Amino acid sequence: MKRQILVCASGVVVGAFLTAAWVSPPLQWPHESTIQAQTPRAISAKHDADLPLSASTPHFTPEELANIRVYEVANVSVVNITTSMAQYDHFFMLQTPGEGSGSGSVLDKEGHVLTNYHVVEGAEEIDVTLANDNNFAAELIGFDKETDIAVLKINAPTEQLYPINLGTSDGLRVGQRVYALGNPFGLDGTLTTGIISSLNRTPSENARRRSLKALIQTDAAMNPGNSGGPLLNTNAEVIGMNIAIATKTGQNAGVGFAIPANRIRRIVPELIKHGRIIRPDHGIVSLLPTKQGLKIAKVNPRGPADRAGLRGFRIVRQQKQHGPIVYQREFIDSDYADYILAVNGQSTRTPNEFLDVVEQFRPGDEIVITILRQGREKQVTLSLGSI
Repeated sequence: MKRQILVCASGVVVGAFLTAAWVSPPLQWPHESTIQAQTPRAISAKHDADLPLSASTPHFTPEELANIRVYEVANVSVVNITTSMAQYDHFFMLQTPGEGSGSGSVLDKEGHVLTNYHVVEGAEEIDVTLANDNNFAAELIGFDKETDIAVLKINAPTEQLYPINLGTSDGLRVGQRVYALGNPFGLDGTLTTGIISSLNRTPSENARRRSLKALIQTDAAMNPGNSGGPLLNTNAEVIGMNIAIATKTGQNAGVGFAIPANRIRRIVPELIKHGRIIRPDHGIVSLLPTKQGLKIAKVNPRGPADRAGLRGFRIVRQQKQHGPIVYQREFIDSDYADYILAVNGQSTRTPNEFLDVVEQFRPGDEIVITILRQGREKQVTLSLGSI
């Protein structure tokens, strides 16, 4: 059976004309016009910086001019991230240094940098190199494993920081032109272009990064080192953060994925404020998919589900006597457990569907869970905790 390997990647989208960036609190990304005014010309040697690009470079096509314009705006906001960590040779019992690299984007003038968590996971030292080649030590101030999003902090002079234009992932269409900007193989400021080839993709699901779903798929070339870089639209706005490529060889195969910008907008402020995502706690430890519904295998003692009266498997102890010998027998009674059918009227057939619905709420909210208990449906009100 052929294997599909997920490798780091990143993407950037480019466009013809620059529009004002979509900004939403509490993160205050500057408008694109502000970035453009602050942006040094990356190709100043090729044209008169005092003239419009189209007037000074008539040998470029309109499409090329759009690519160049977006690159000039976005490249100053994209950083190279290098990491160092200790690796162990278990055969020789030796510790050896290890290194990694990826990409990222400057979020604000305070020095916050957006990247993938897997780019910096396990790192003992993190260094960020800006587009002007100045290097700064970085601190990991917040991350979320499930969504593979991390925020770093560098102490760089504000005049060297050019915040990226964070757009929106609303209204994206298959066929829309996009651009990937990053540092594949350590080659700074590499721009590739393509189209959105699909939406709402889920390349893989696992317990560790359950939320890698509803991703943007693109054919823009991505390779190792691009992870954490921006995927841009033709307005030089970030519509996603590139996370992986699907390949059989470890190199680009024309299928890349990016985390939608709206998810980034929702998660990043919490990472900056709390260092983590505060998720609602339902108190159910294990769910088993069955034809009847999601069977509750275990609940946390005194947790929200337990307090609401939801039931998982129970251990039954019976005392037995065999002649003069008295002994105790234990067995698991799975018939005692409840089946979850729906949350607030929305059907949940898999554990991930259940979690997706629950995570639409906040700690302290009440949800109504429809269960099947010993052949009878009933509704249970559960007050969510926090984790």
